[in-house]
Amino acid sequence: MLGLKLPTDPRWVNIVEKNVEEILTDHAYCEQKATSTAISLIVSFPEYTELVQEMVLLVKEEISHFKLVHDKIIERGWVMGRDRKDEYVIALLKFFPKGGSRTTQLVHRLLIAALIEARSCERFRLLSEELQDKELAKFYRNLMISEAGHYTMFLGFARQYGERDEVDKKWQSLLEYEAEVMKGLSTGGSIHG
Repeated sequence: MLGLKLPTDPRWVNIVEKNVEEILTDHAYCEQKATSTAISLIVSFPEYTELVQEMVLLVKEEISHFKLVHDKIIERGWVMGRDRKDEYVIALLKFFPKGGSRTTQLVHRLLIAALIEARSCERFRLLSEELQDKELAKFYRNLMISEAGHYTMFLGFARQYGERDEVDKKWQSLLEYEAEVMKGLSTGGSIHG
């Protein structure tokens, strides 16, 4: 369903289990950045009323997810660590050329957002199925469903605002690029890395 060209090696969960505190901190920042992305789309493209309406809802949902993850950190007696560069997102942002029409810029941002949500969904599925910590596995199962909805929403908006065939070609090219990005990343304890 997600269309990812390179699935995550299930052994990634073993890395996560060795440092749950690290993955929760990284996840909290991912939720915060997702909130910021939705706000940025509202600010940058206010004339797209339907998009703005959905992004307002997304801001509320993503910030509530941030709180859920932050609460998990606190429940376990930890303090949220500092943010680190997300090499995955940095690499994705290099794919599309800068410039172009406002519509082209919007479509590119929507496609990148869709892909980030798709990869998060895939990773959350793995966590929900493979984590030994059943409470945390259930937590990630619930979030996985939400991420799938975000992926389809962003991809749907890209197809709505751009020319469908062109958007689908860009999407396939982005998926191929993302697979190469994933090959080059270390298998660390982060949501995307």
